[in-house]
Amino acid sequence: MALSNDLAALVGFASEAVLWGVYSVLFTTSLILLVRRAPTRGLNTPILILGCVLFASCTSHFALEFYHFFTTLNGTGVDGYANETLPLVCADILISLSDFLGDCVLLYRCWIIWGKNYWVILVPFLSAAAGFSCIMEVIHLVVTLDPNAPVAPAALVPLGLAGYALPLATNVLTTGLIVARLWHTASTAEARCRGRMAGTVRAAQHAVAIIVESGLLYLVAQLVLVVLFALEHPAQAVVAVMAVQIYGIAPTLIVIRVALGISSDFSTRDAPPAAMGPGLAHVSWELHASQDPARPSFNVRGGPHSFGRASGATEESGPTLQTDAEYMEMKAYECDQSEVAVAV
Repeated sequence: MALSNDLAALVGFASEAVLWGVYSVLFTTSLILLVRRAPTRGLNTPILILGCVLFASCTSHFALEFYHFFTTLNGTGVDGYANETLPLVCADILISLSDFLGDCVLLYRCWIIWGKNYWVILVPFLSAAAGFSCIMEVIHLVVTLDPNAPVAPAALVPLGLAGYALPLATNVLTTGLIVARLWHTASTAEARCRGRMAGTVRAAQHAVAIIVESGLLYLVAQLVLVVLFALEHPAQAVVAVMAVQIYGIAPTLIVIRVALGISSDFSTRDAPPAAMGPGLAHVSWELHASQDPARPSFNVRGGPHSFGRASGATEESGPTLQTDAEYMEMKAYECDQSEVAVAV
């Protein structure tokens, strides 16, 4: 039995309902975790605002789909369920808006990690904005030419394909930039301290894993939608509405994992001493209440190599760092990581 547009739309609505429930739980969890860590680590206001706006957009889309489901089945039944209506037009706009907002979250993280360099995110941002504009024009043309069409006419497929492919390009470019920056920063720090900061590479691997794993869900949803839209397959109606919730779930997963301390809050206190080198017994990326919450702080407990005891120090008071070359290199790494920590 071939998949019809009406059946695909019904399956898509049911699938989106499940994903919206998952997203609601994850979003609530992320808010609780962010608020709990705010007194000690500060509140990342831009991420919080973007997350709330994205959740509102995804929830509004589901509400419109639910309204269409209730009114259409109650009025006309299954036949013609996928035909375009005013609520569905608004829902179609929210699909691309949610995609654009999800890209904005990713772009914000990239901007922070690259030292708030606007030039780095210029091309990915233009790609995302162009994709959103293409979809808006497709919706306008569909409503003008054939208001009841369940899918875009064949003549509009190239424009719609560009509208979905450009945000996909934004995702790939931005994720690549974030991963490259994280890896470069950790590798540079490792080279600076002559192998005494083996834990920094592990920390970078944790951060990269979170970005890639959570972003992969986003990427797969975009890619499948692009392929199905290009093939003009009815299953695009299933994937499109599911993708809306995935656009919100993916960045929320990153927030949760970071708030639980699985990213750049990584501490080498659990690493074996041999892996950390003789001159560095403890390096922690902890945030202290007396500090700017966006800046990680090195808590270094001395080794015999270069951290001597200052005059007046005792066994009880502990070692005091001398301002030598190795300490300055570690402080340089701290500056590199200050932007990375606030990104999530």
